[in-house]
Amino acid sequence: MTPITLPLSSRRATKALARALARALGPGDLVILSGPLGAGKTFLVRAALRELGFPEGLAVTSPTFSLVHEYDTTPRLLHADLYRIAGPEEVAPLGLAEERAQGAALIVEWGEPYVAELGGDPLVVELVVTPAAATTGPRPLDAVRRAVVSAKGAASAATLERMRATLGNVVEASRGGGG
Repeated sequence: MTPITLPLSSRRATKALARALARALGPGDLVILSGPLGAGKTFLVRAALRELGFPEGLAVTSPTFSLVHEYDTTPRLLHADLYRIAGPEEVAPLGLAEERAQGAALIVEWGEPYVAELGGDPLVVELVVTPAAATTGPRPLDAVRRAVVSAKGAASAATLERMRATLGNVVEASRGGGG
């Protein structure tokens, strides 16, 4: 399955990715968000939640200290941040695999080392931030951002294809195709 690579040159582009992710999410899906601190993982989750109908007036923050936030959306969504987890033995007590088995969709920041404990078959959204060359472009200190979305199993491959269909021409344009 060919990954989706999408330039994220603006907040609008990141929101478009989040909308596609939200529209593709189904009960029991696992999404792993990867990327450095400050790459926009929580911003992406917030935008996806808005697409799922979570009210604008309610805050969406990173669950860095609480580890998991639950949202009453369709599908029900759990947003986890495993940055502070010391090892796989600390994942099971969170009950995330069980929640997933009961139909919750999981979006997990810093979850790469714990895919097996989360139930496997993740859709991986890697937010890549590349520092711009110090001497090029109109705003030389800006970073170049992009997302690479890949599937690691059959269920996540279906989610990836739903995302691809939602993104449509945006993905084709980023490949150098039509637009």
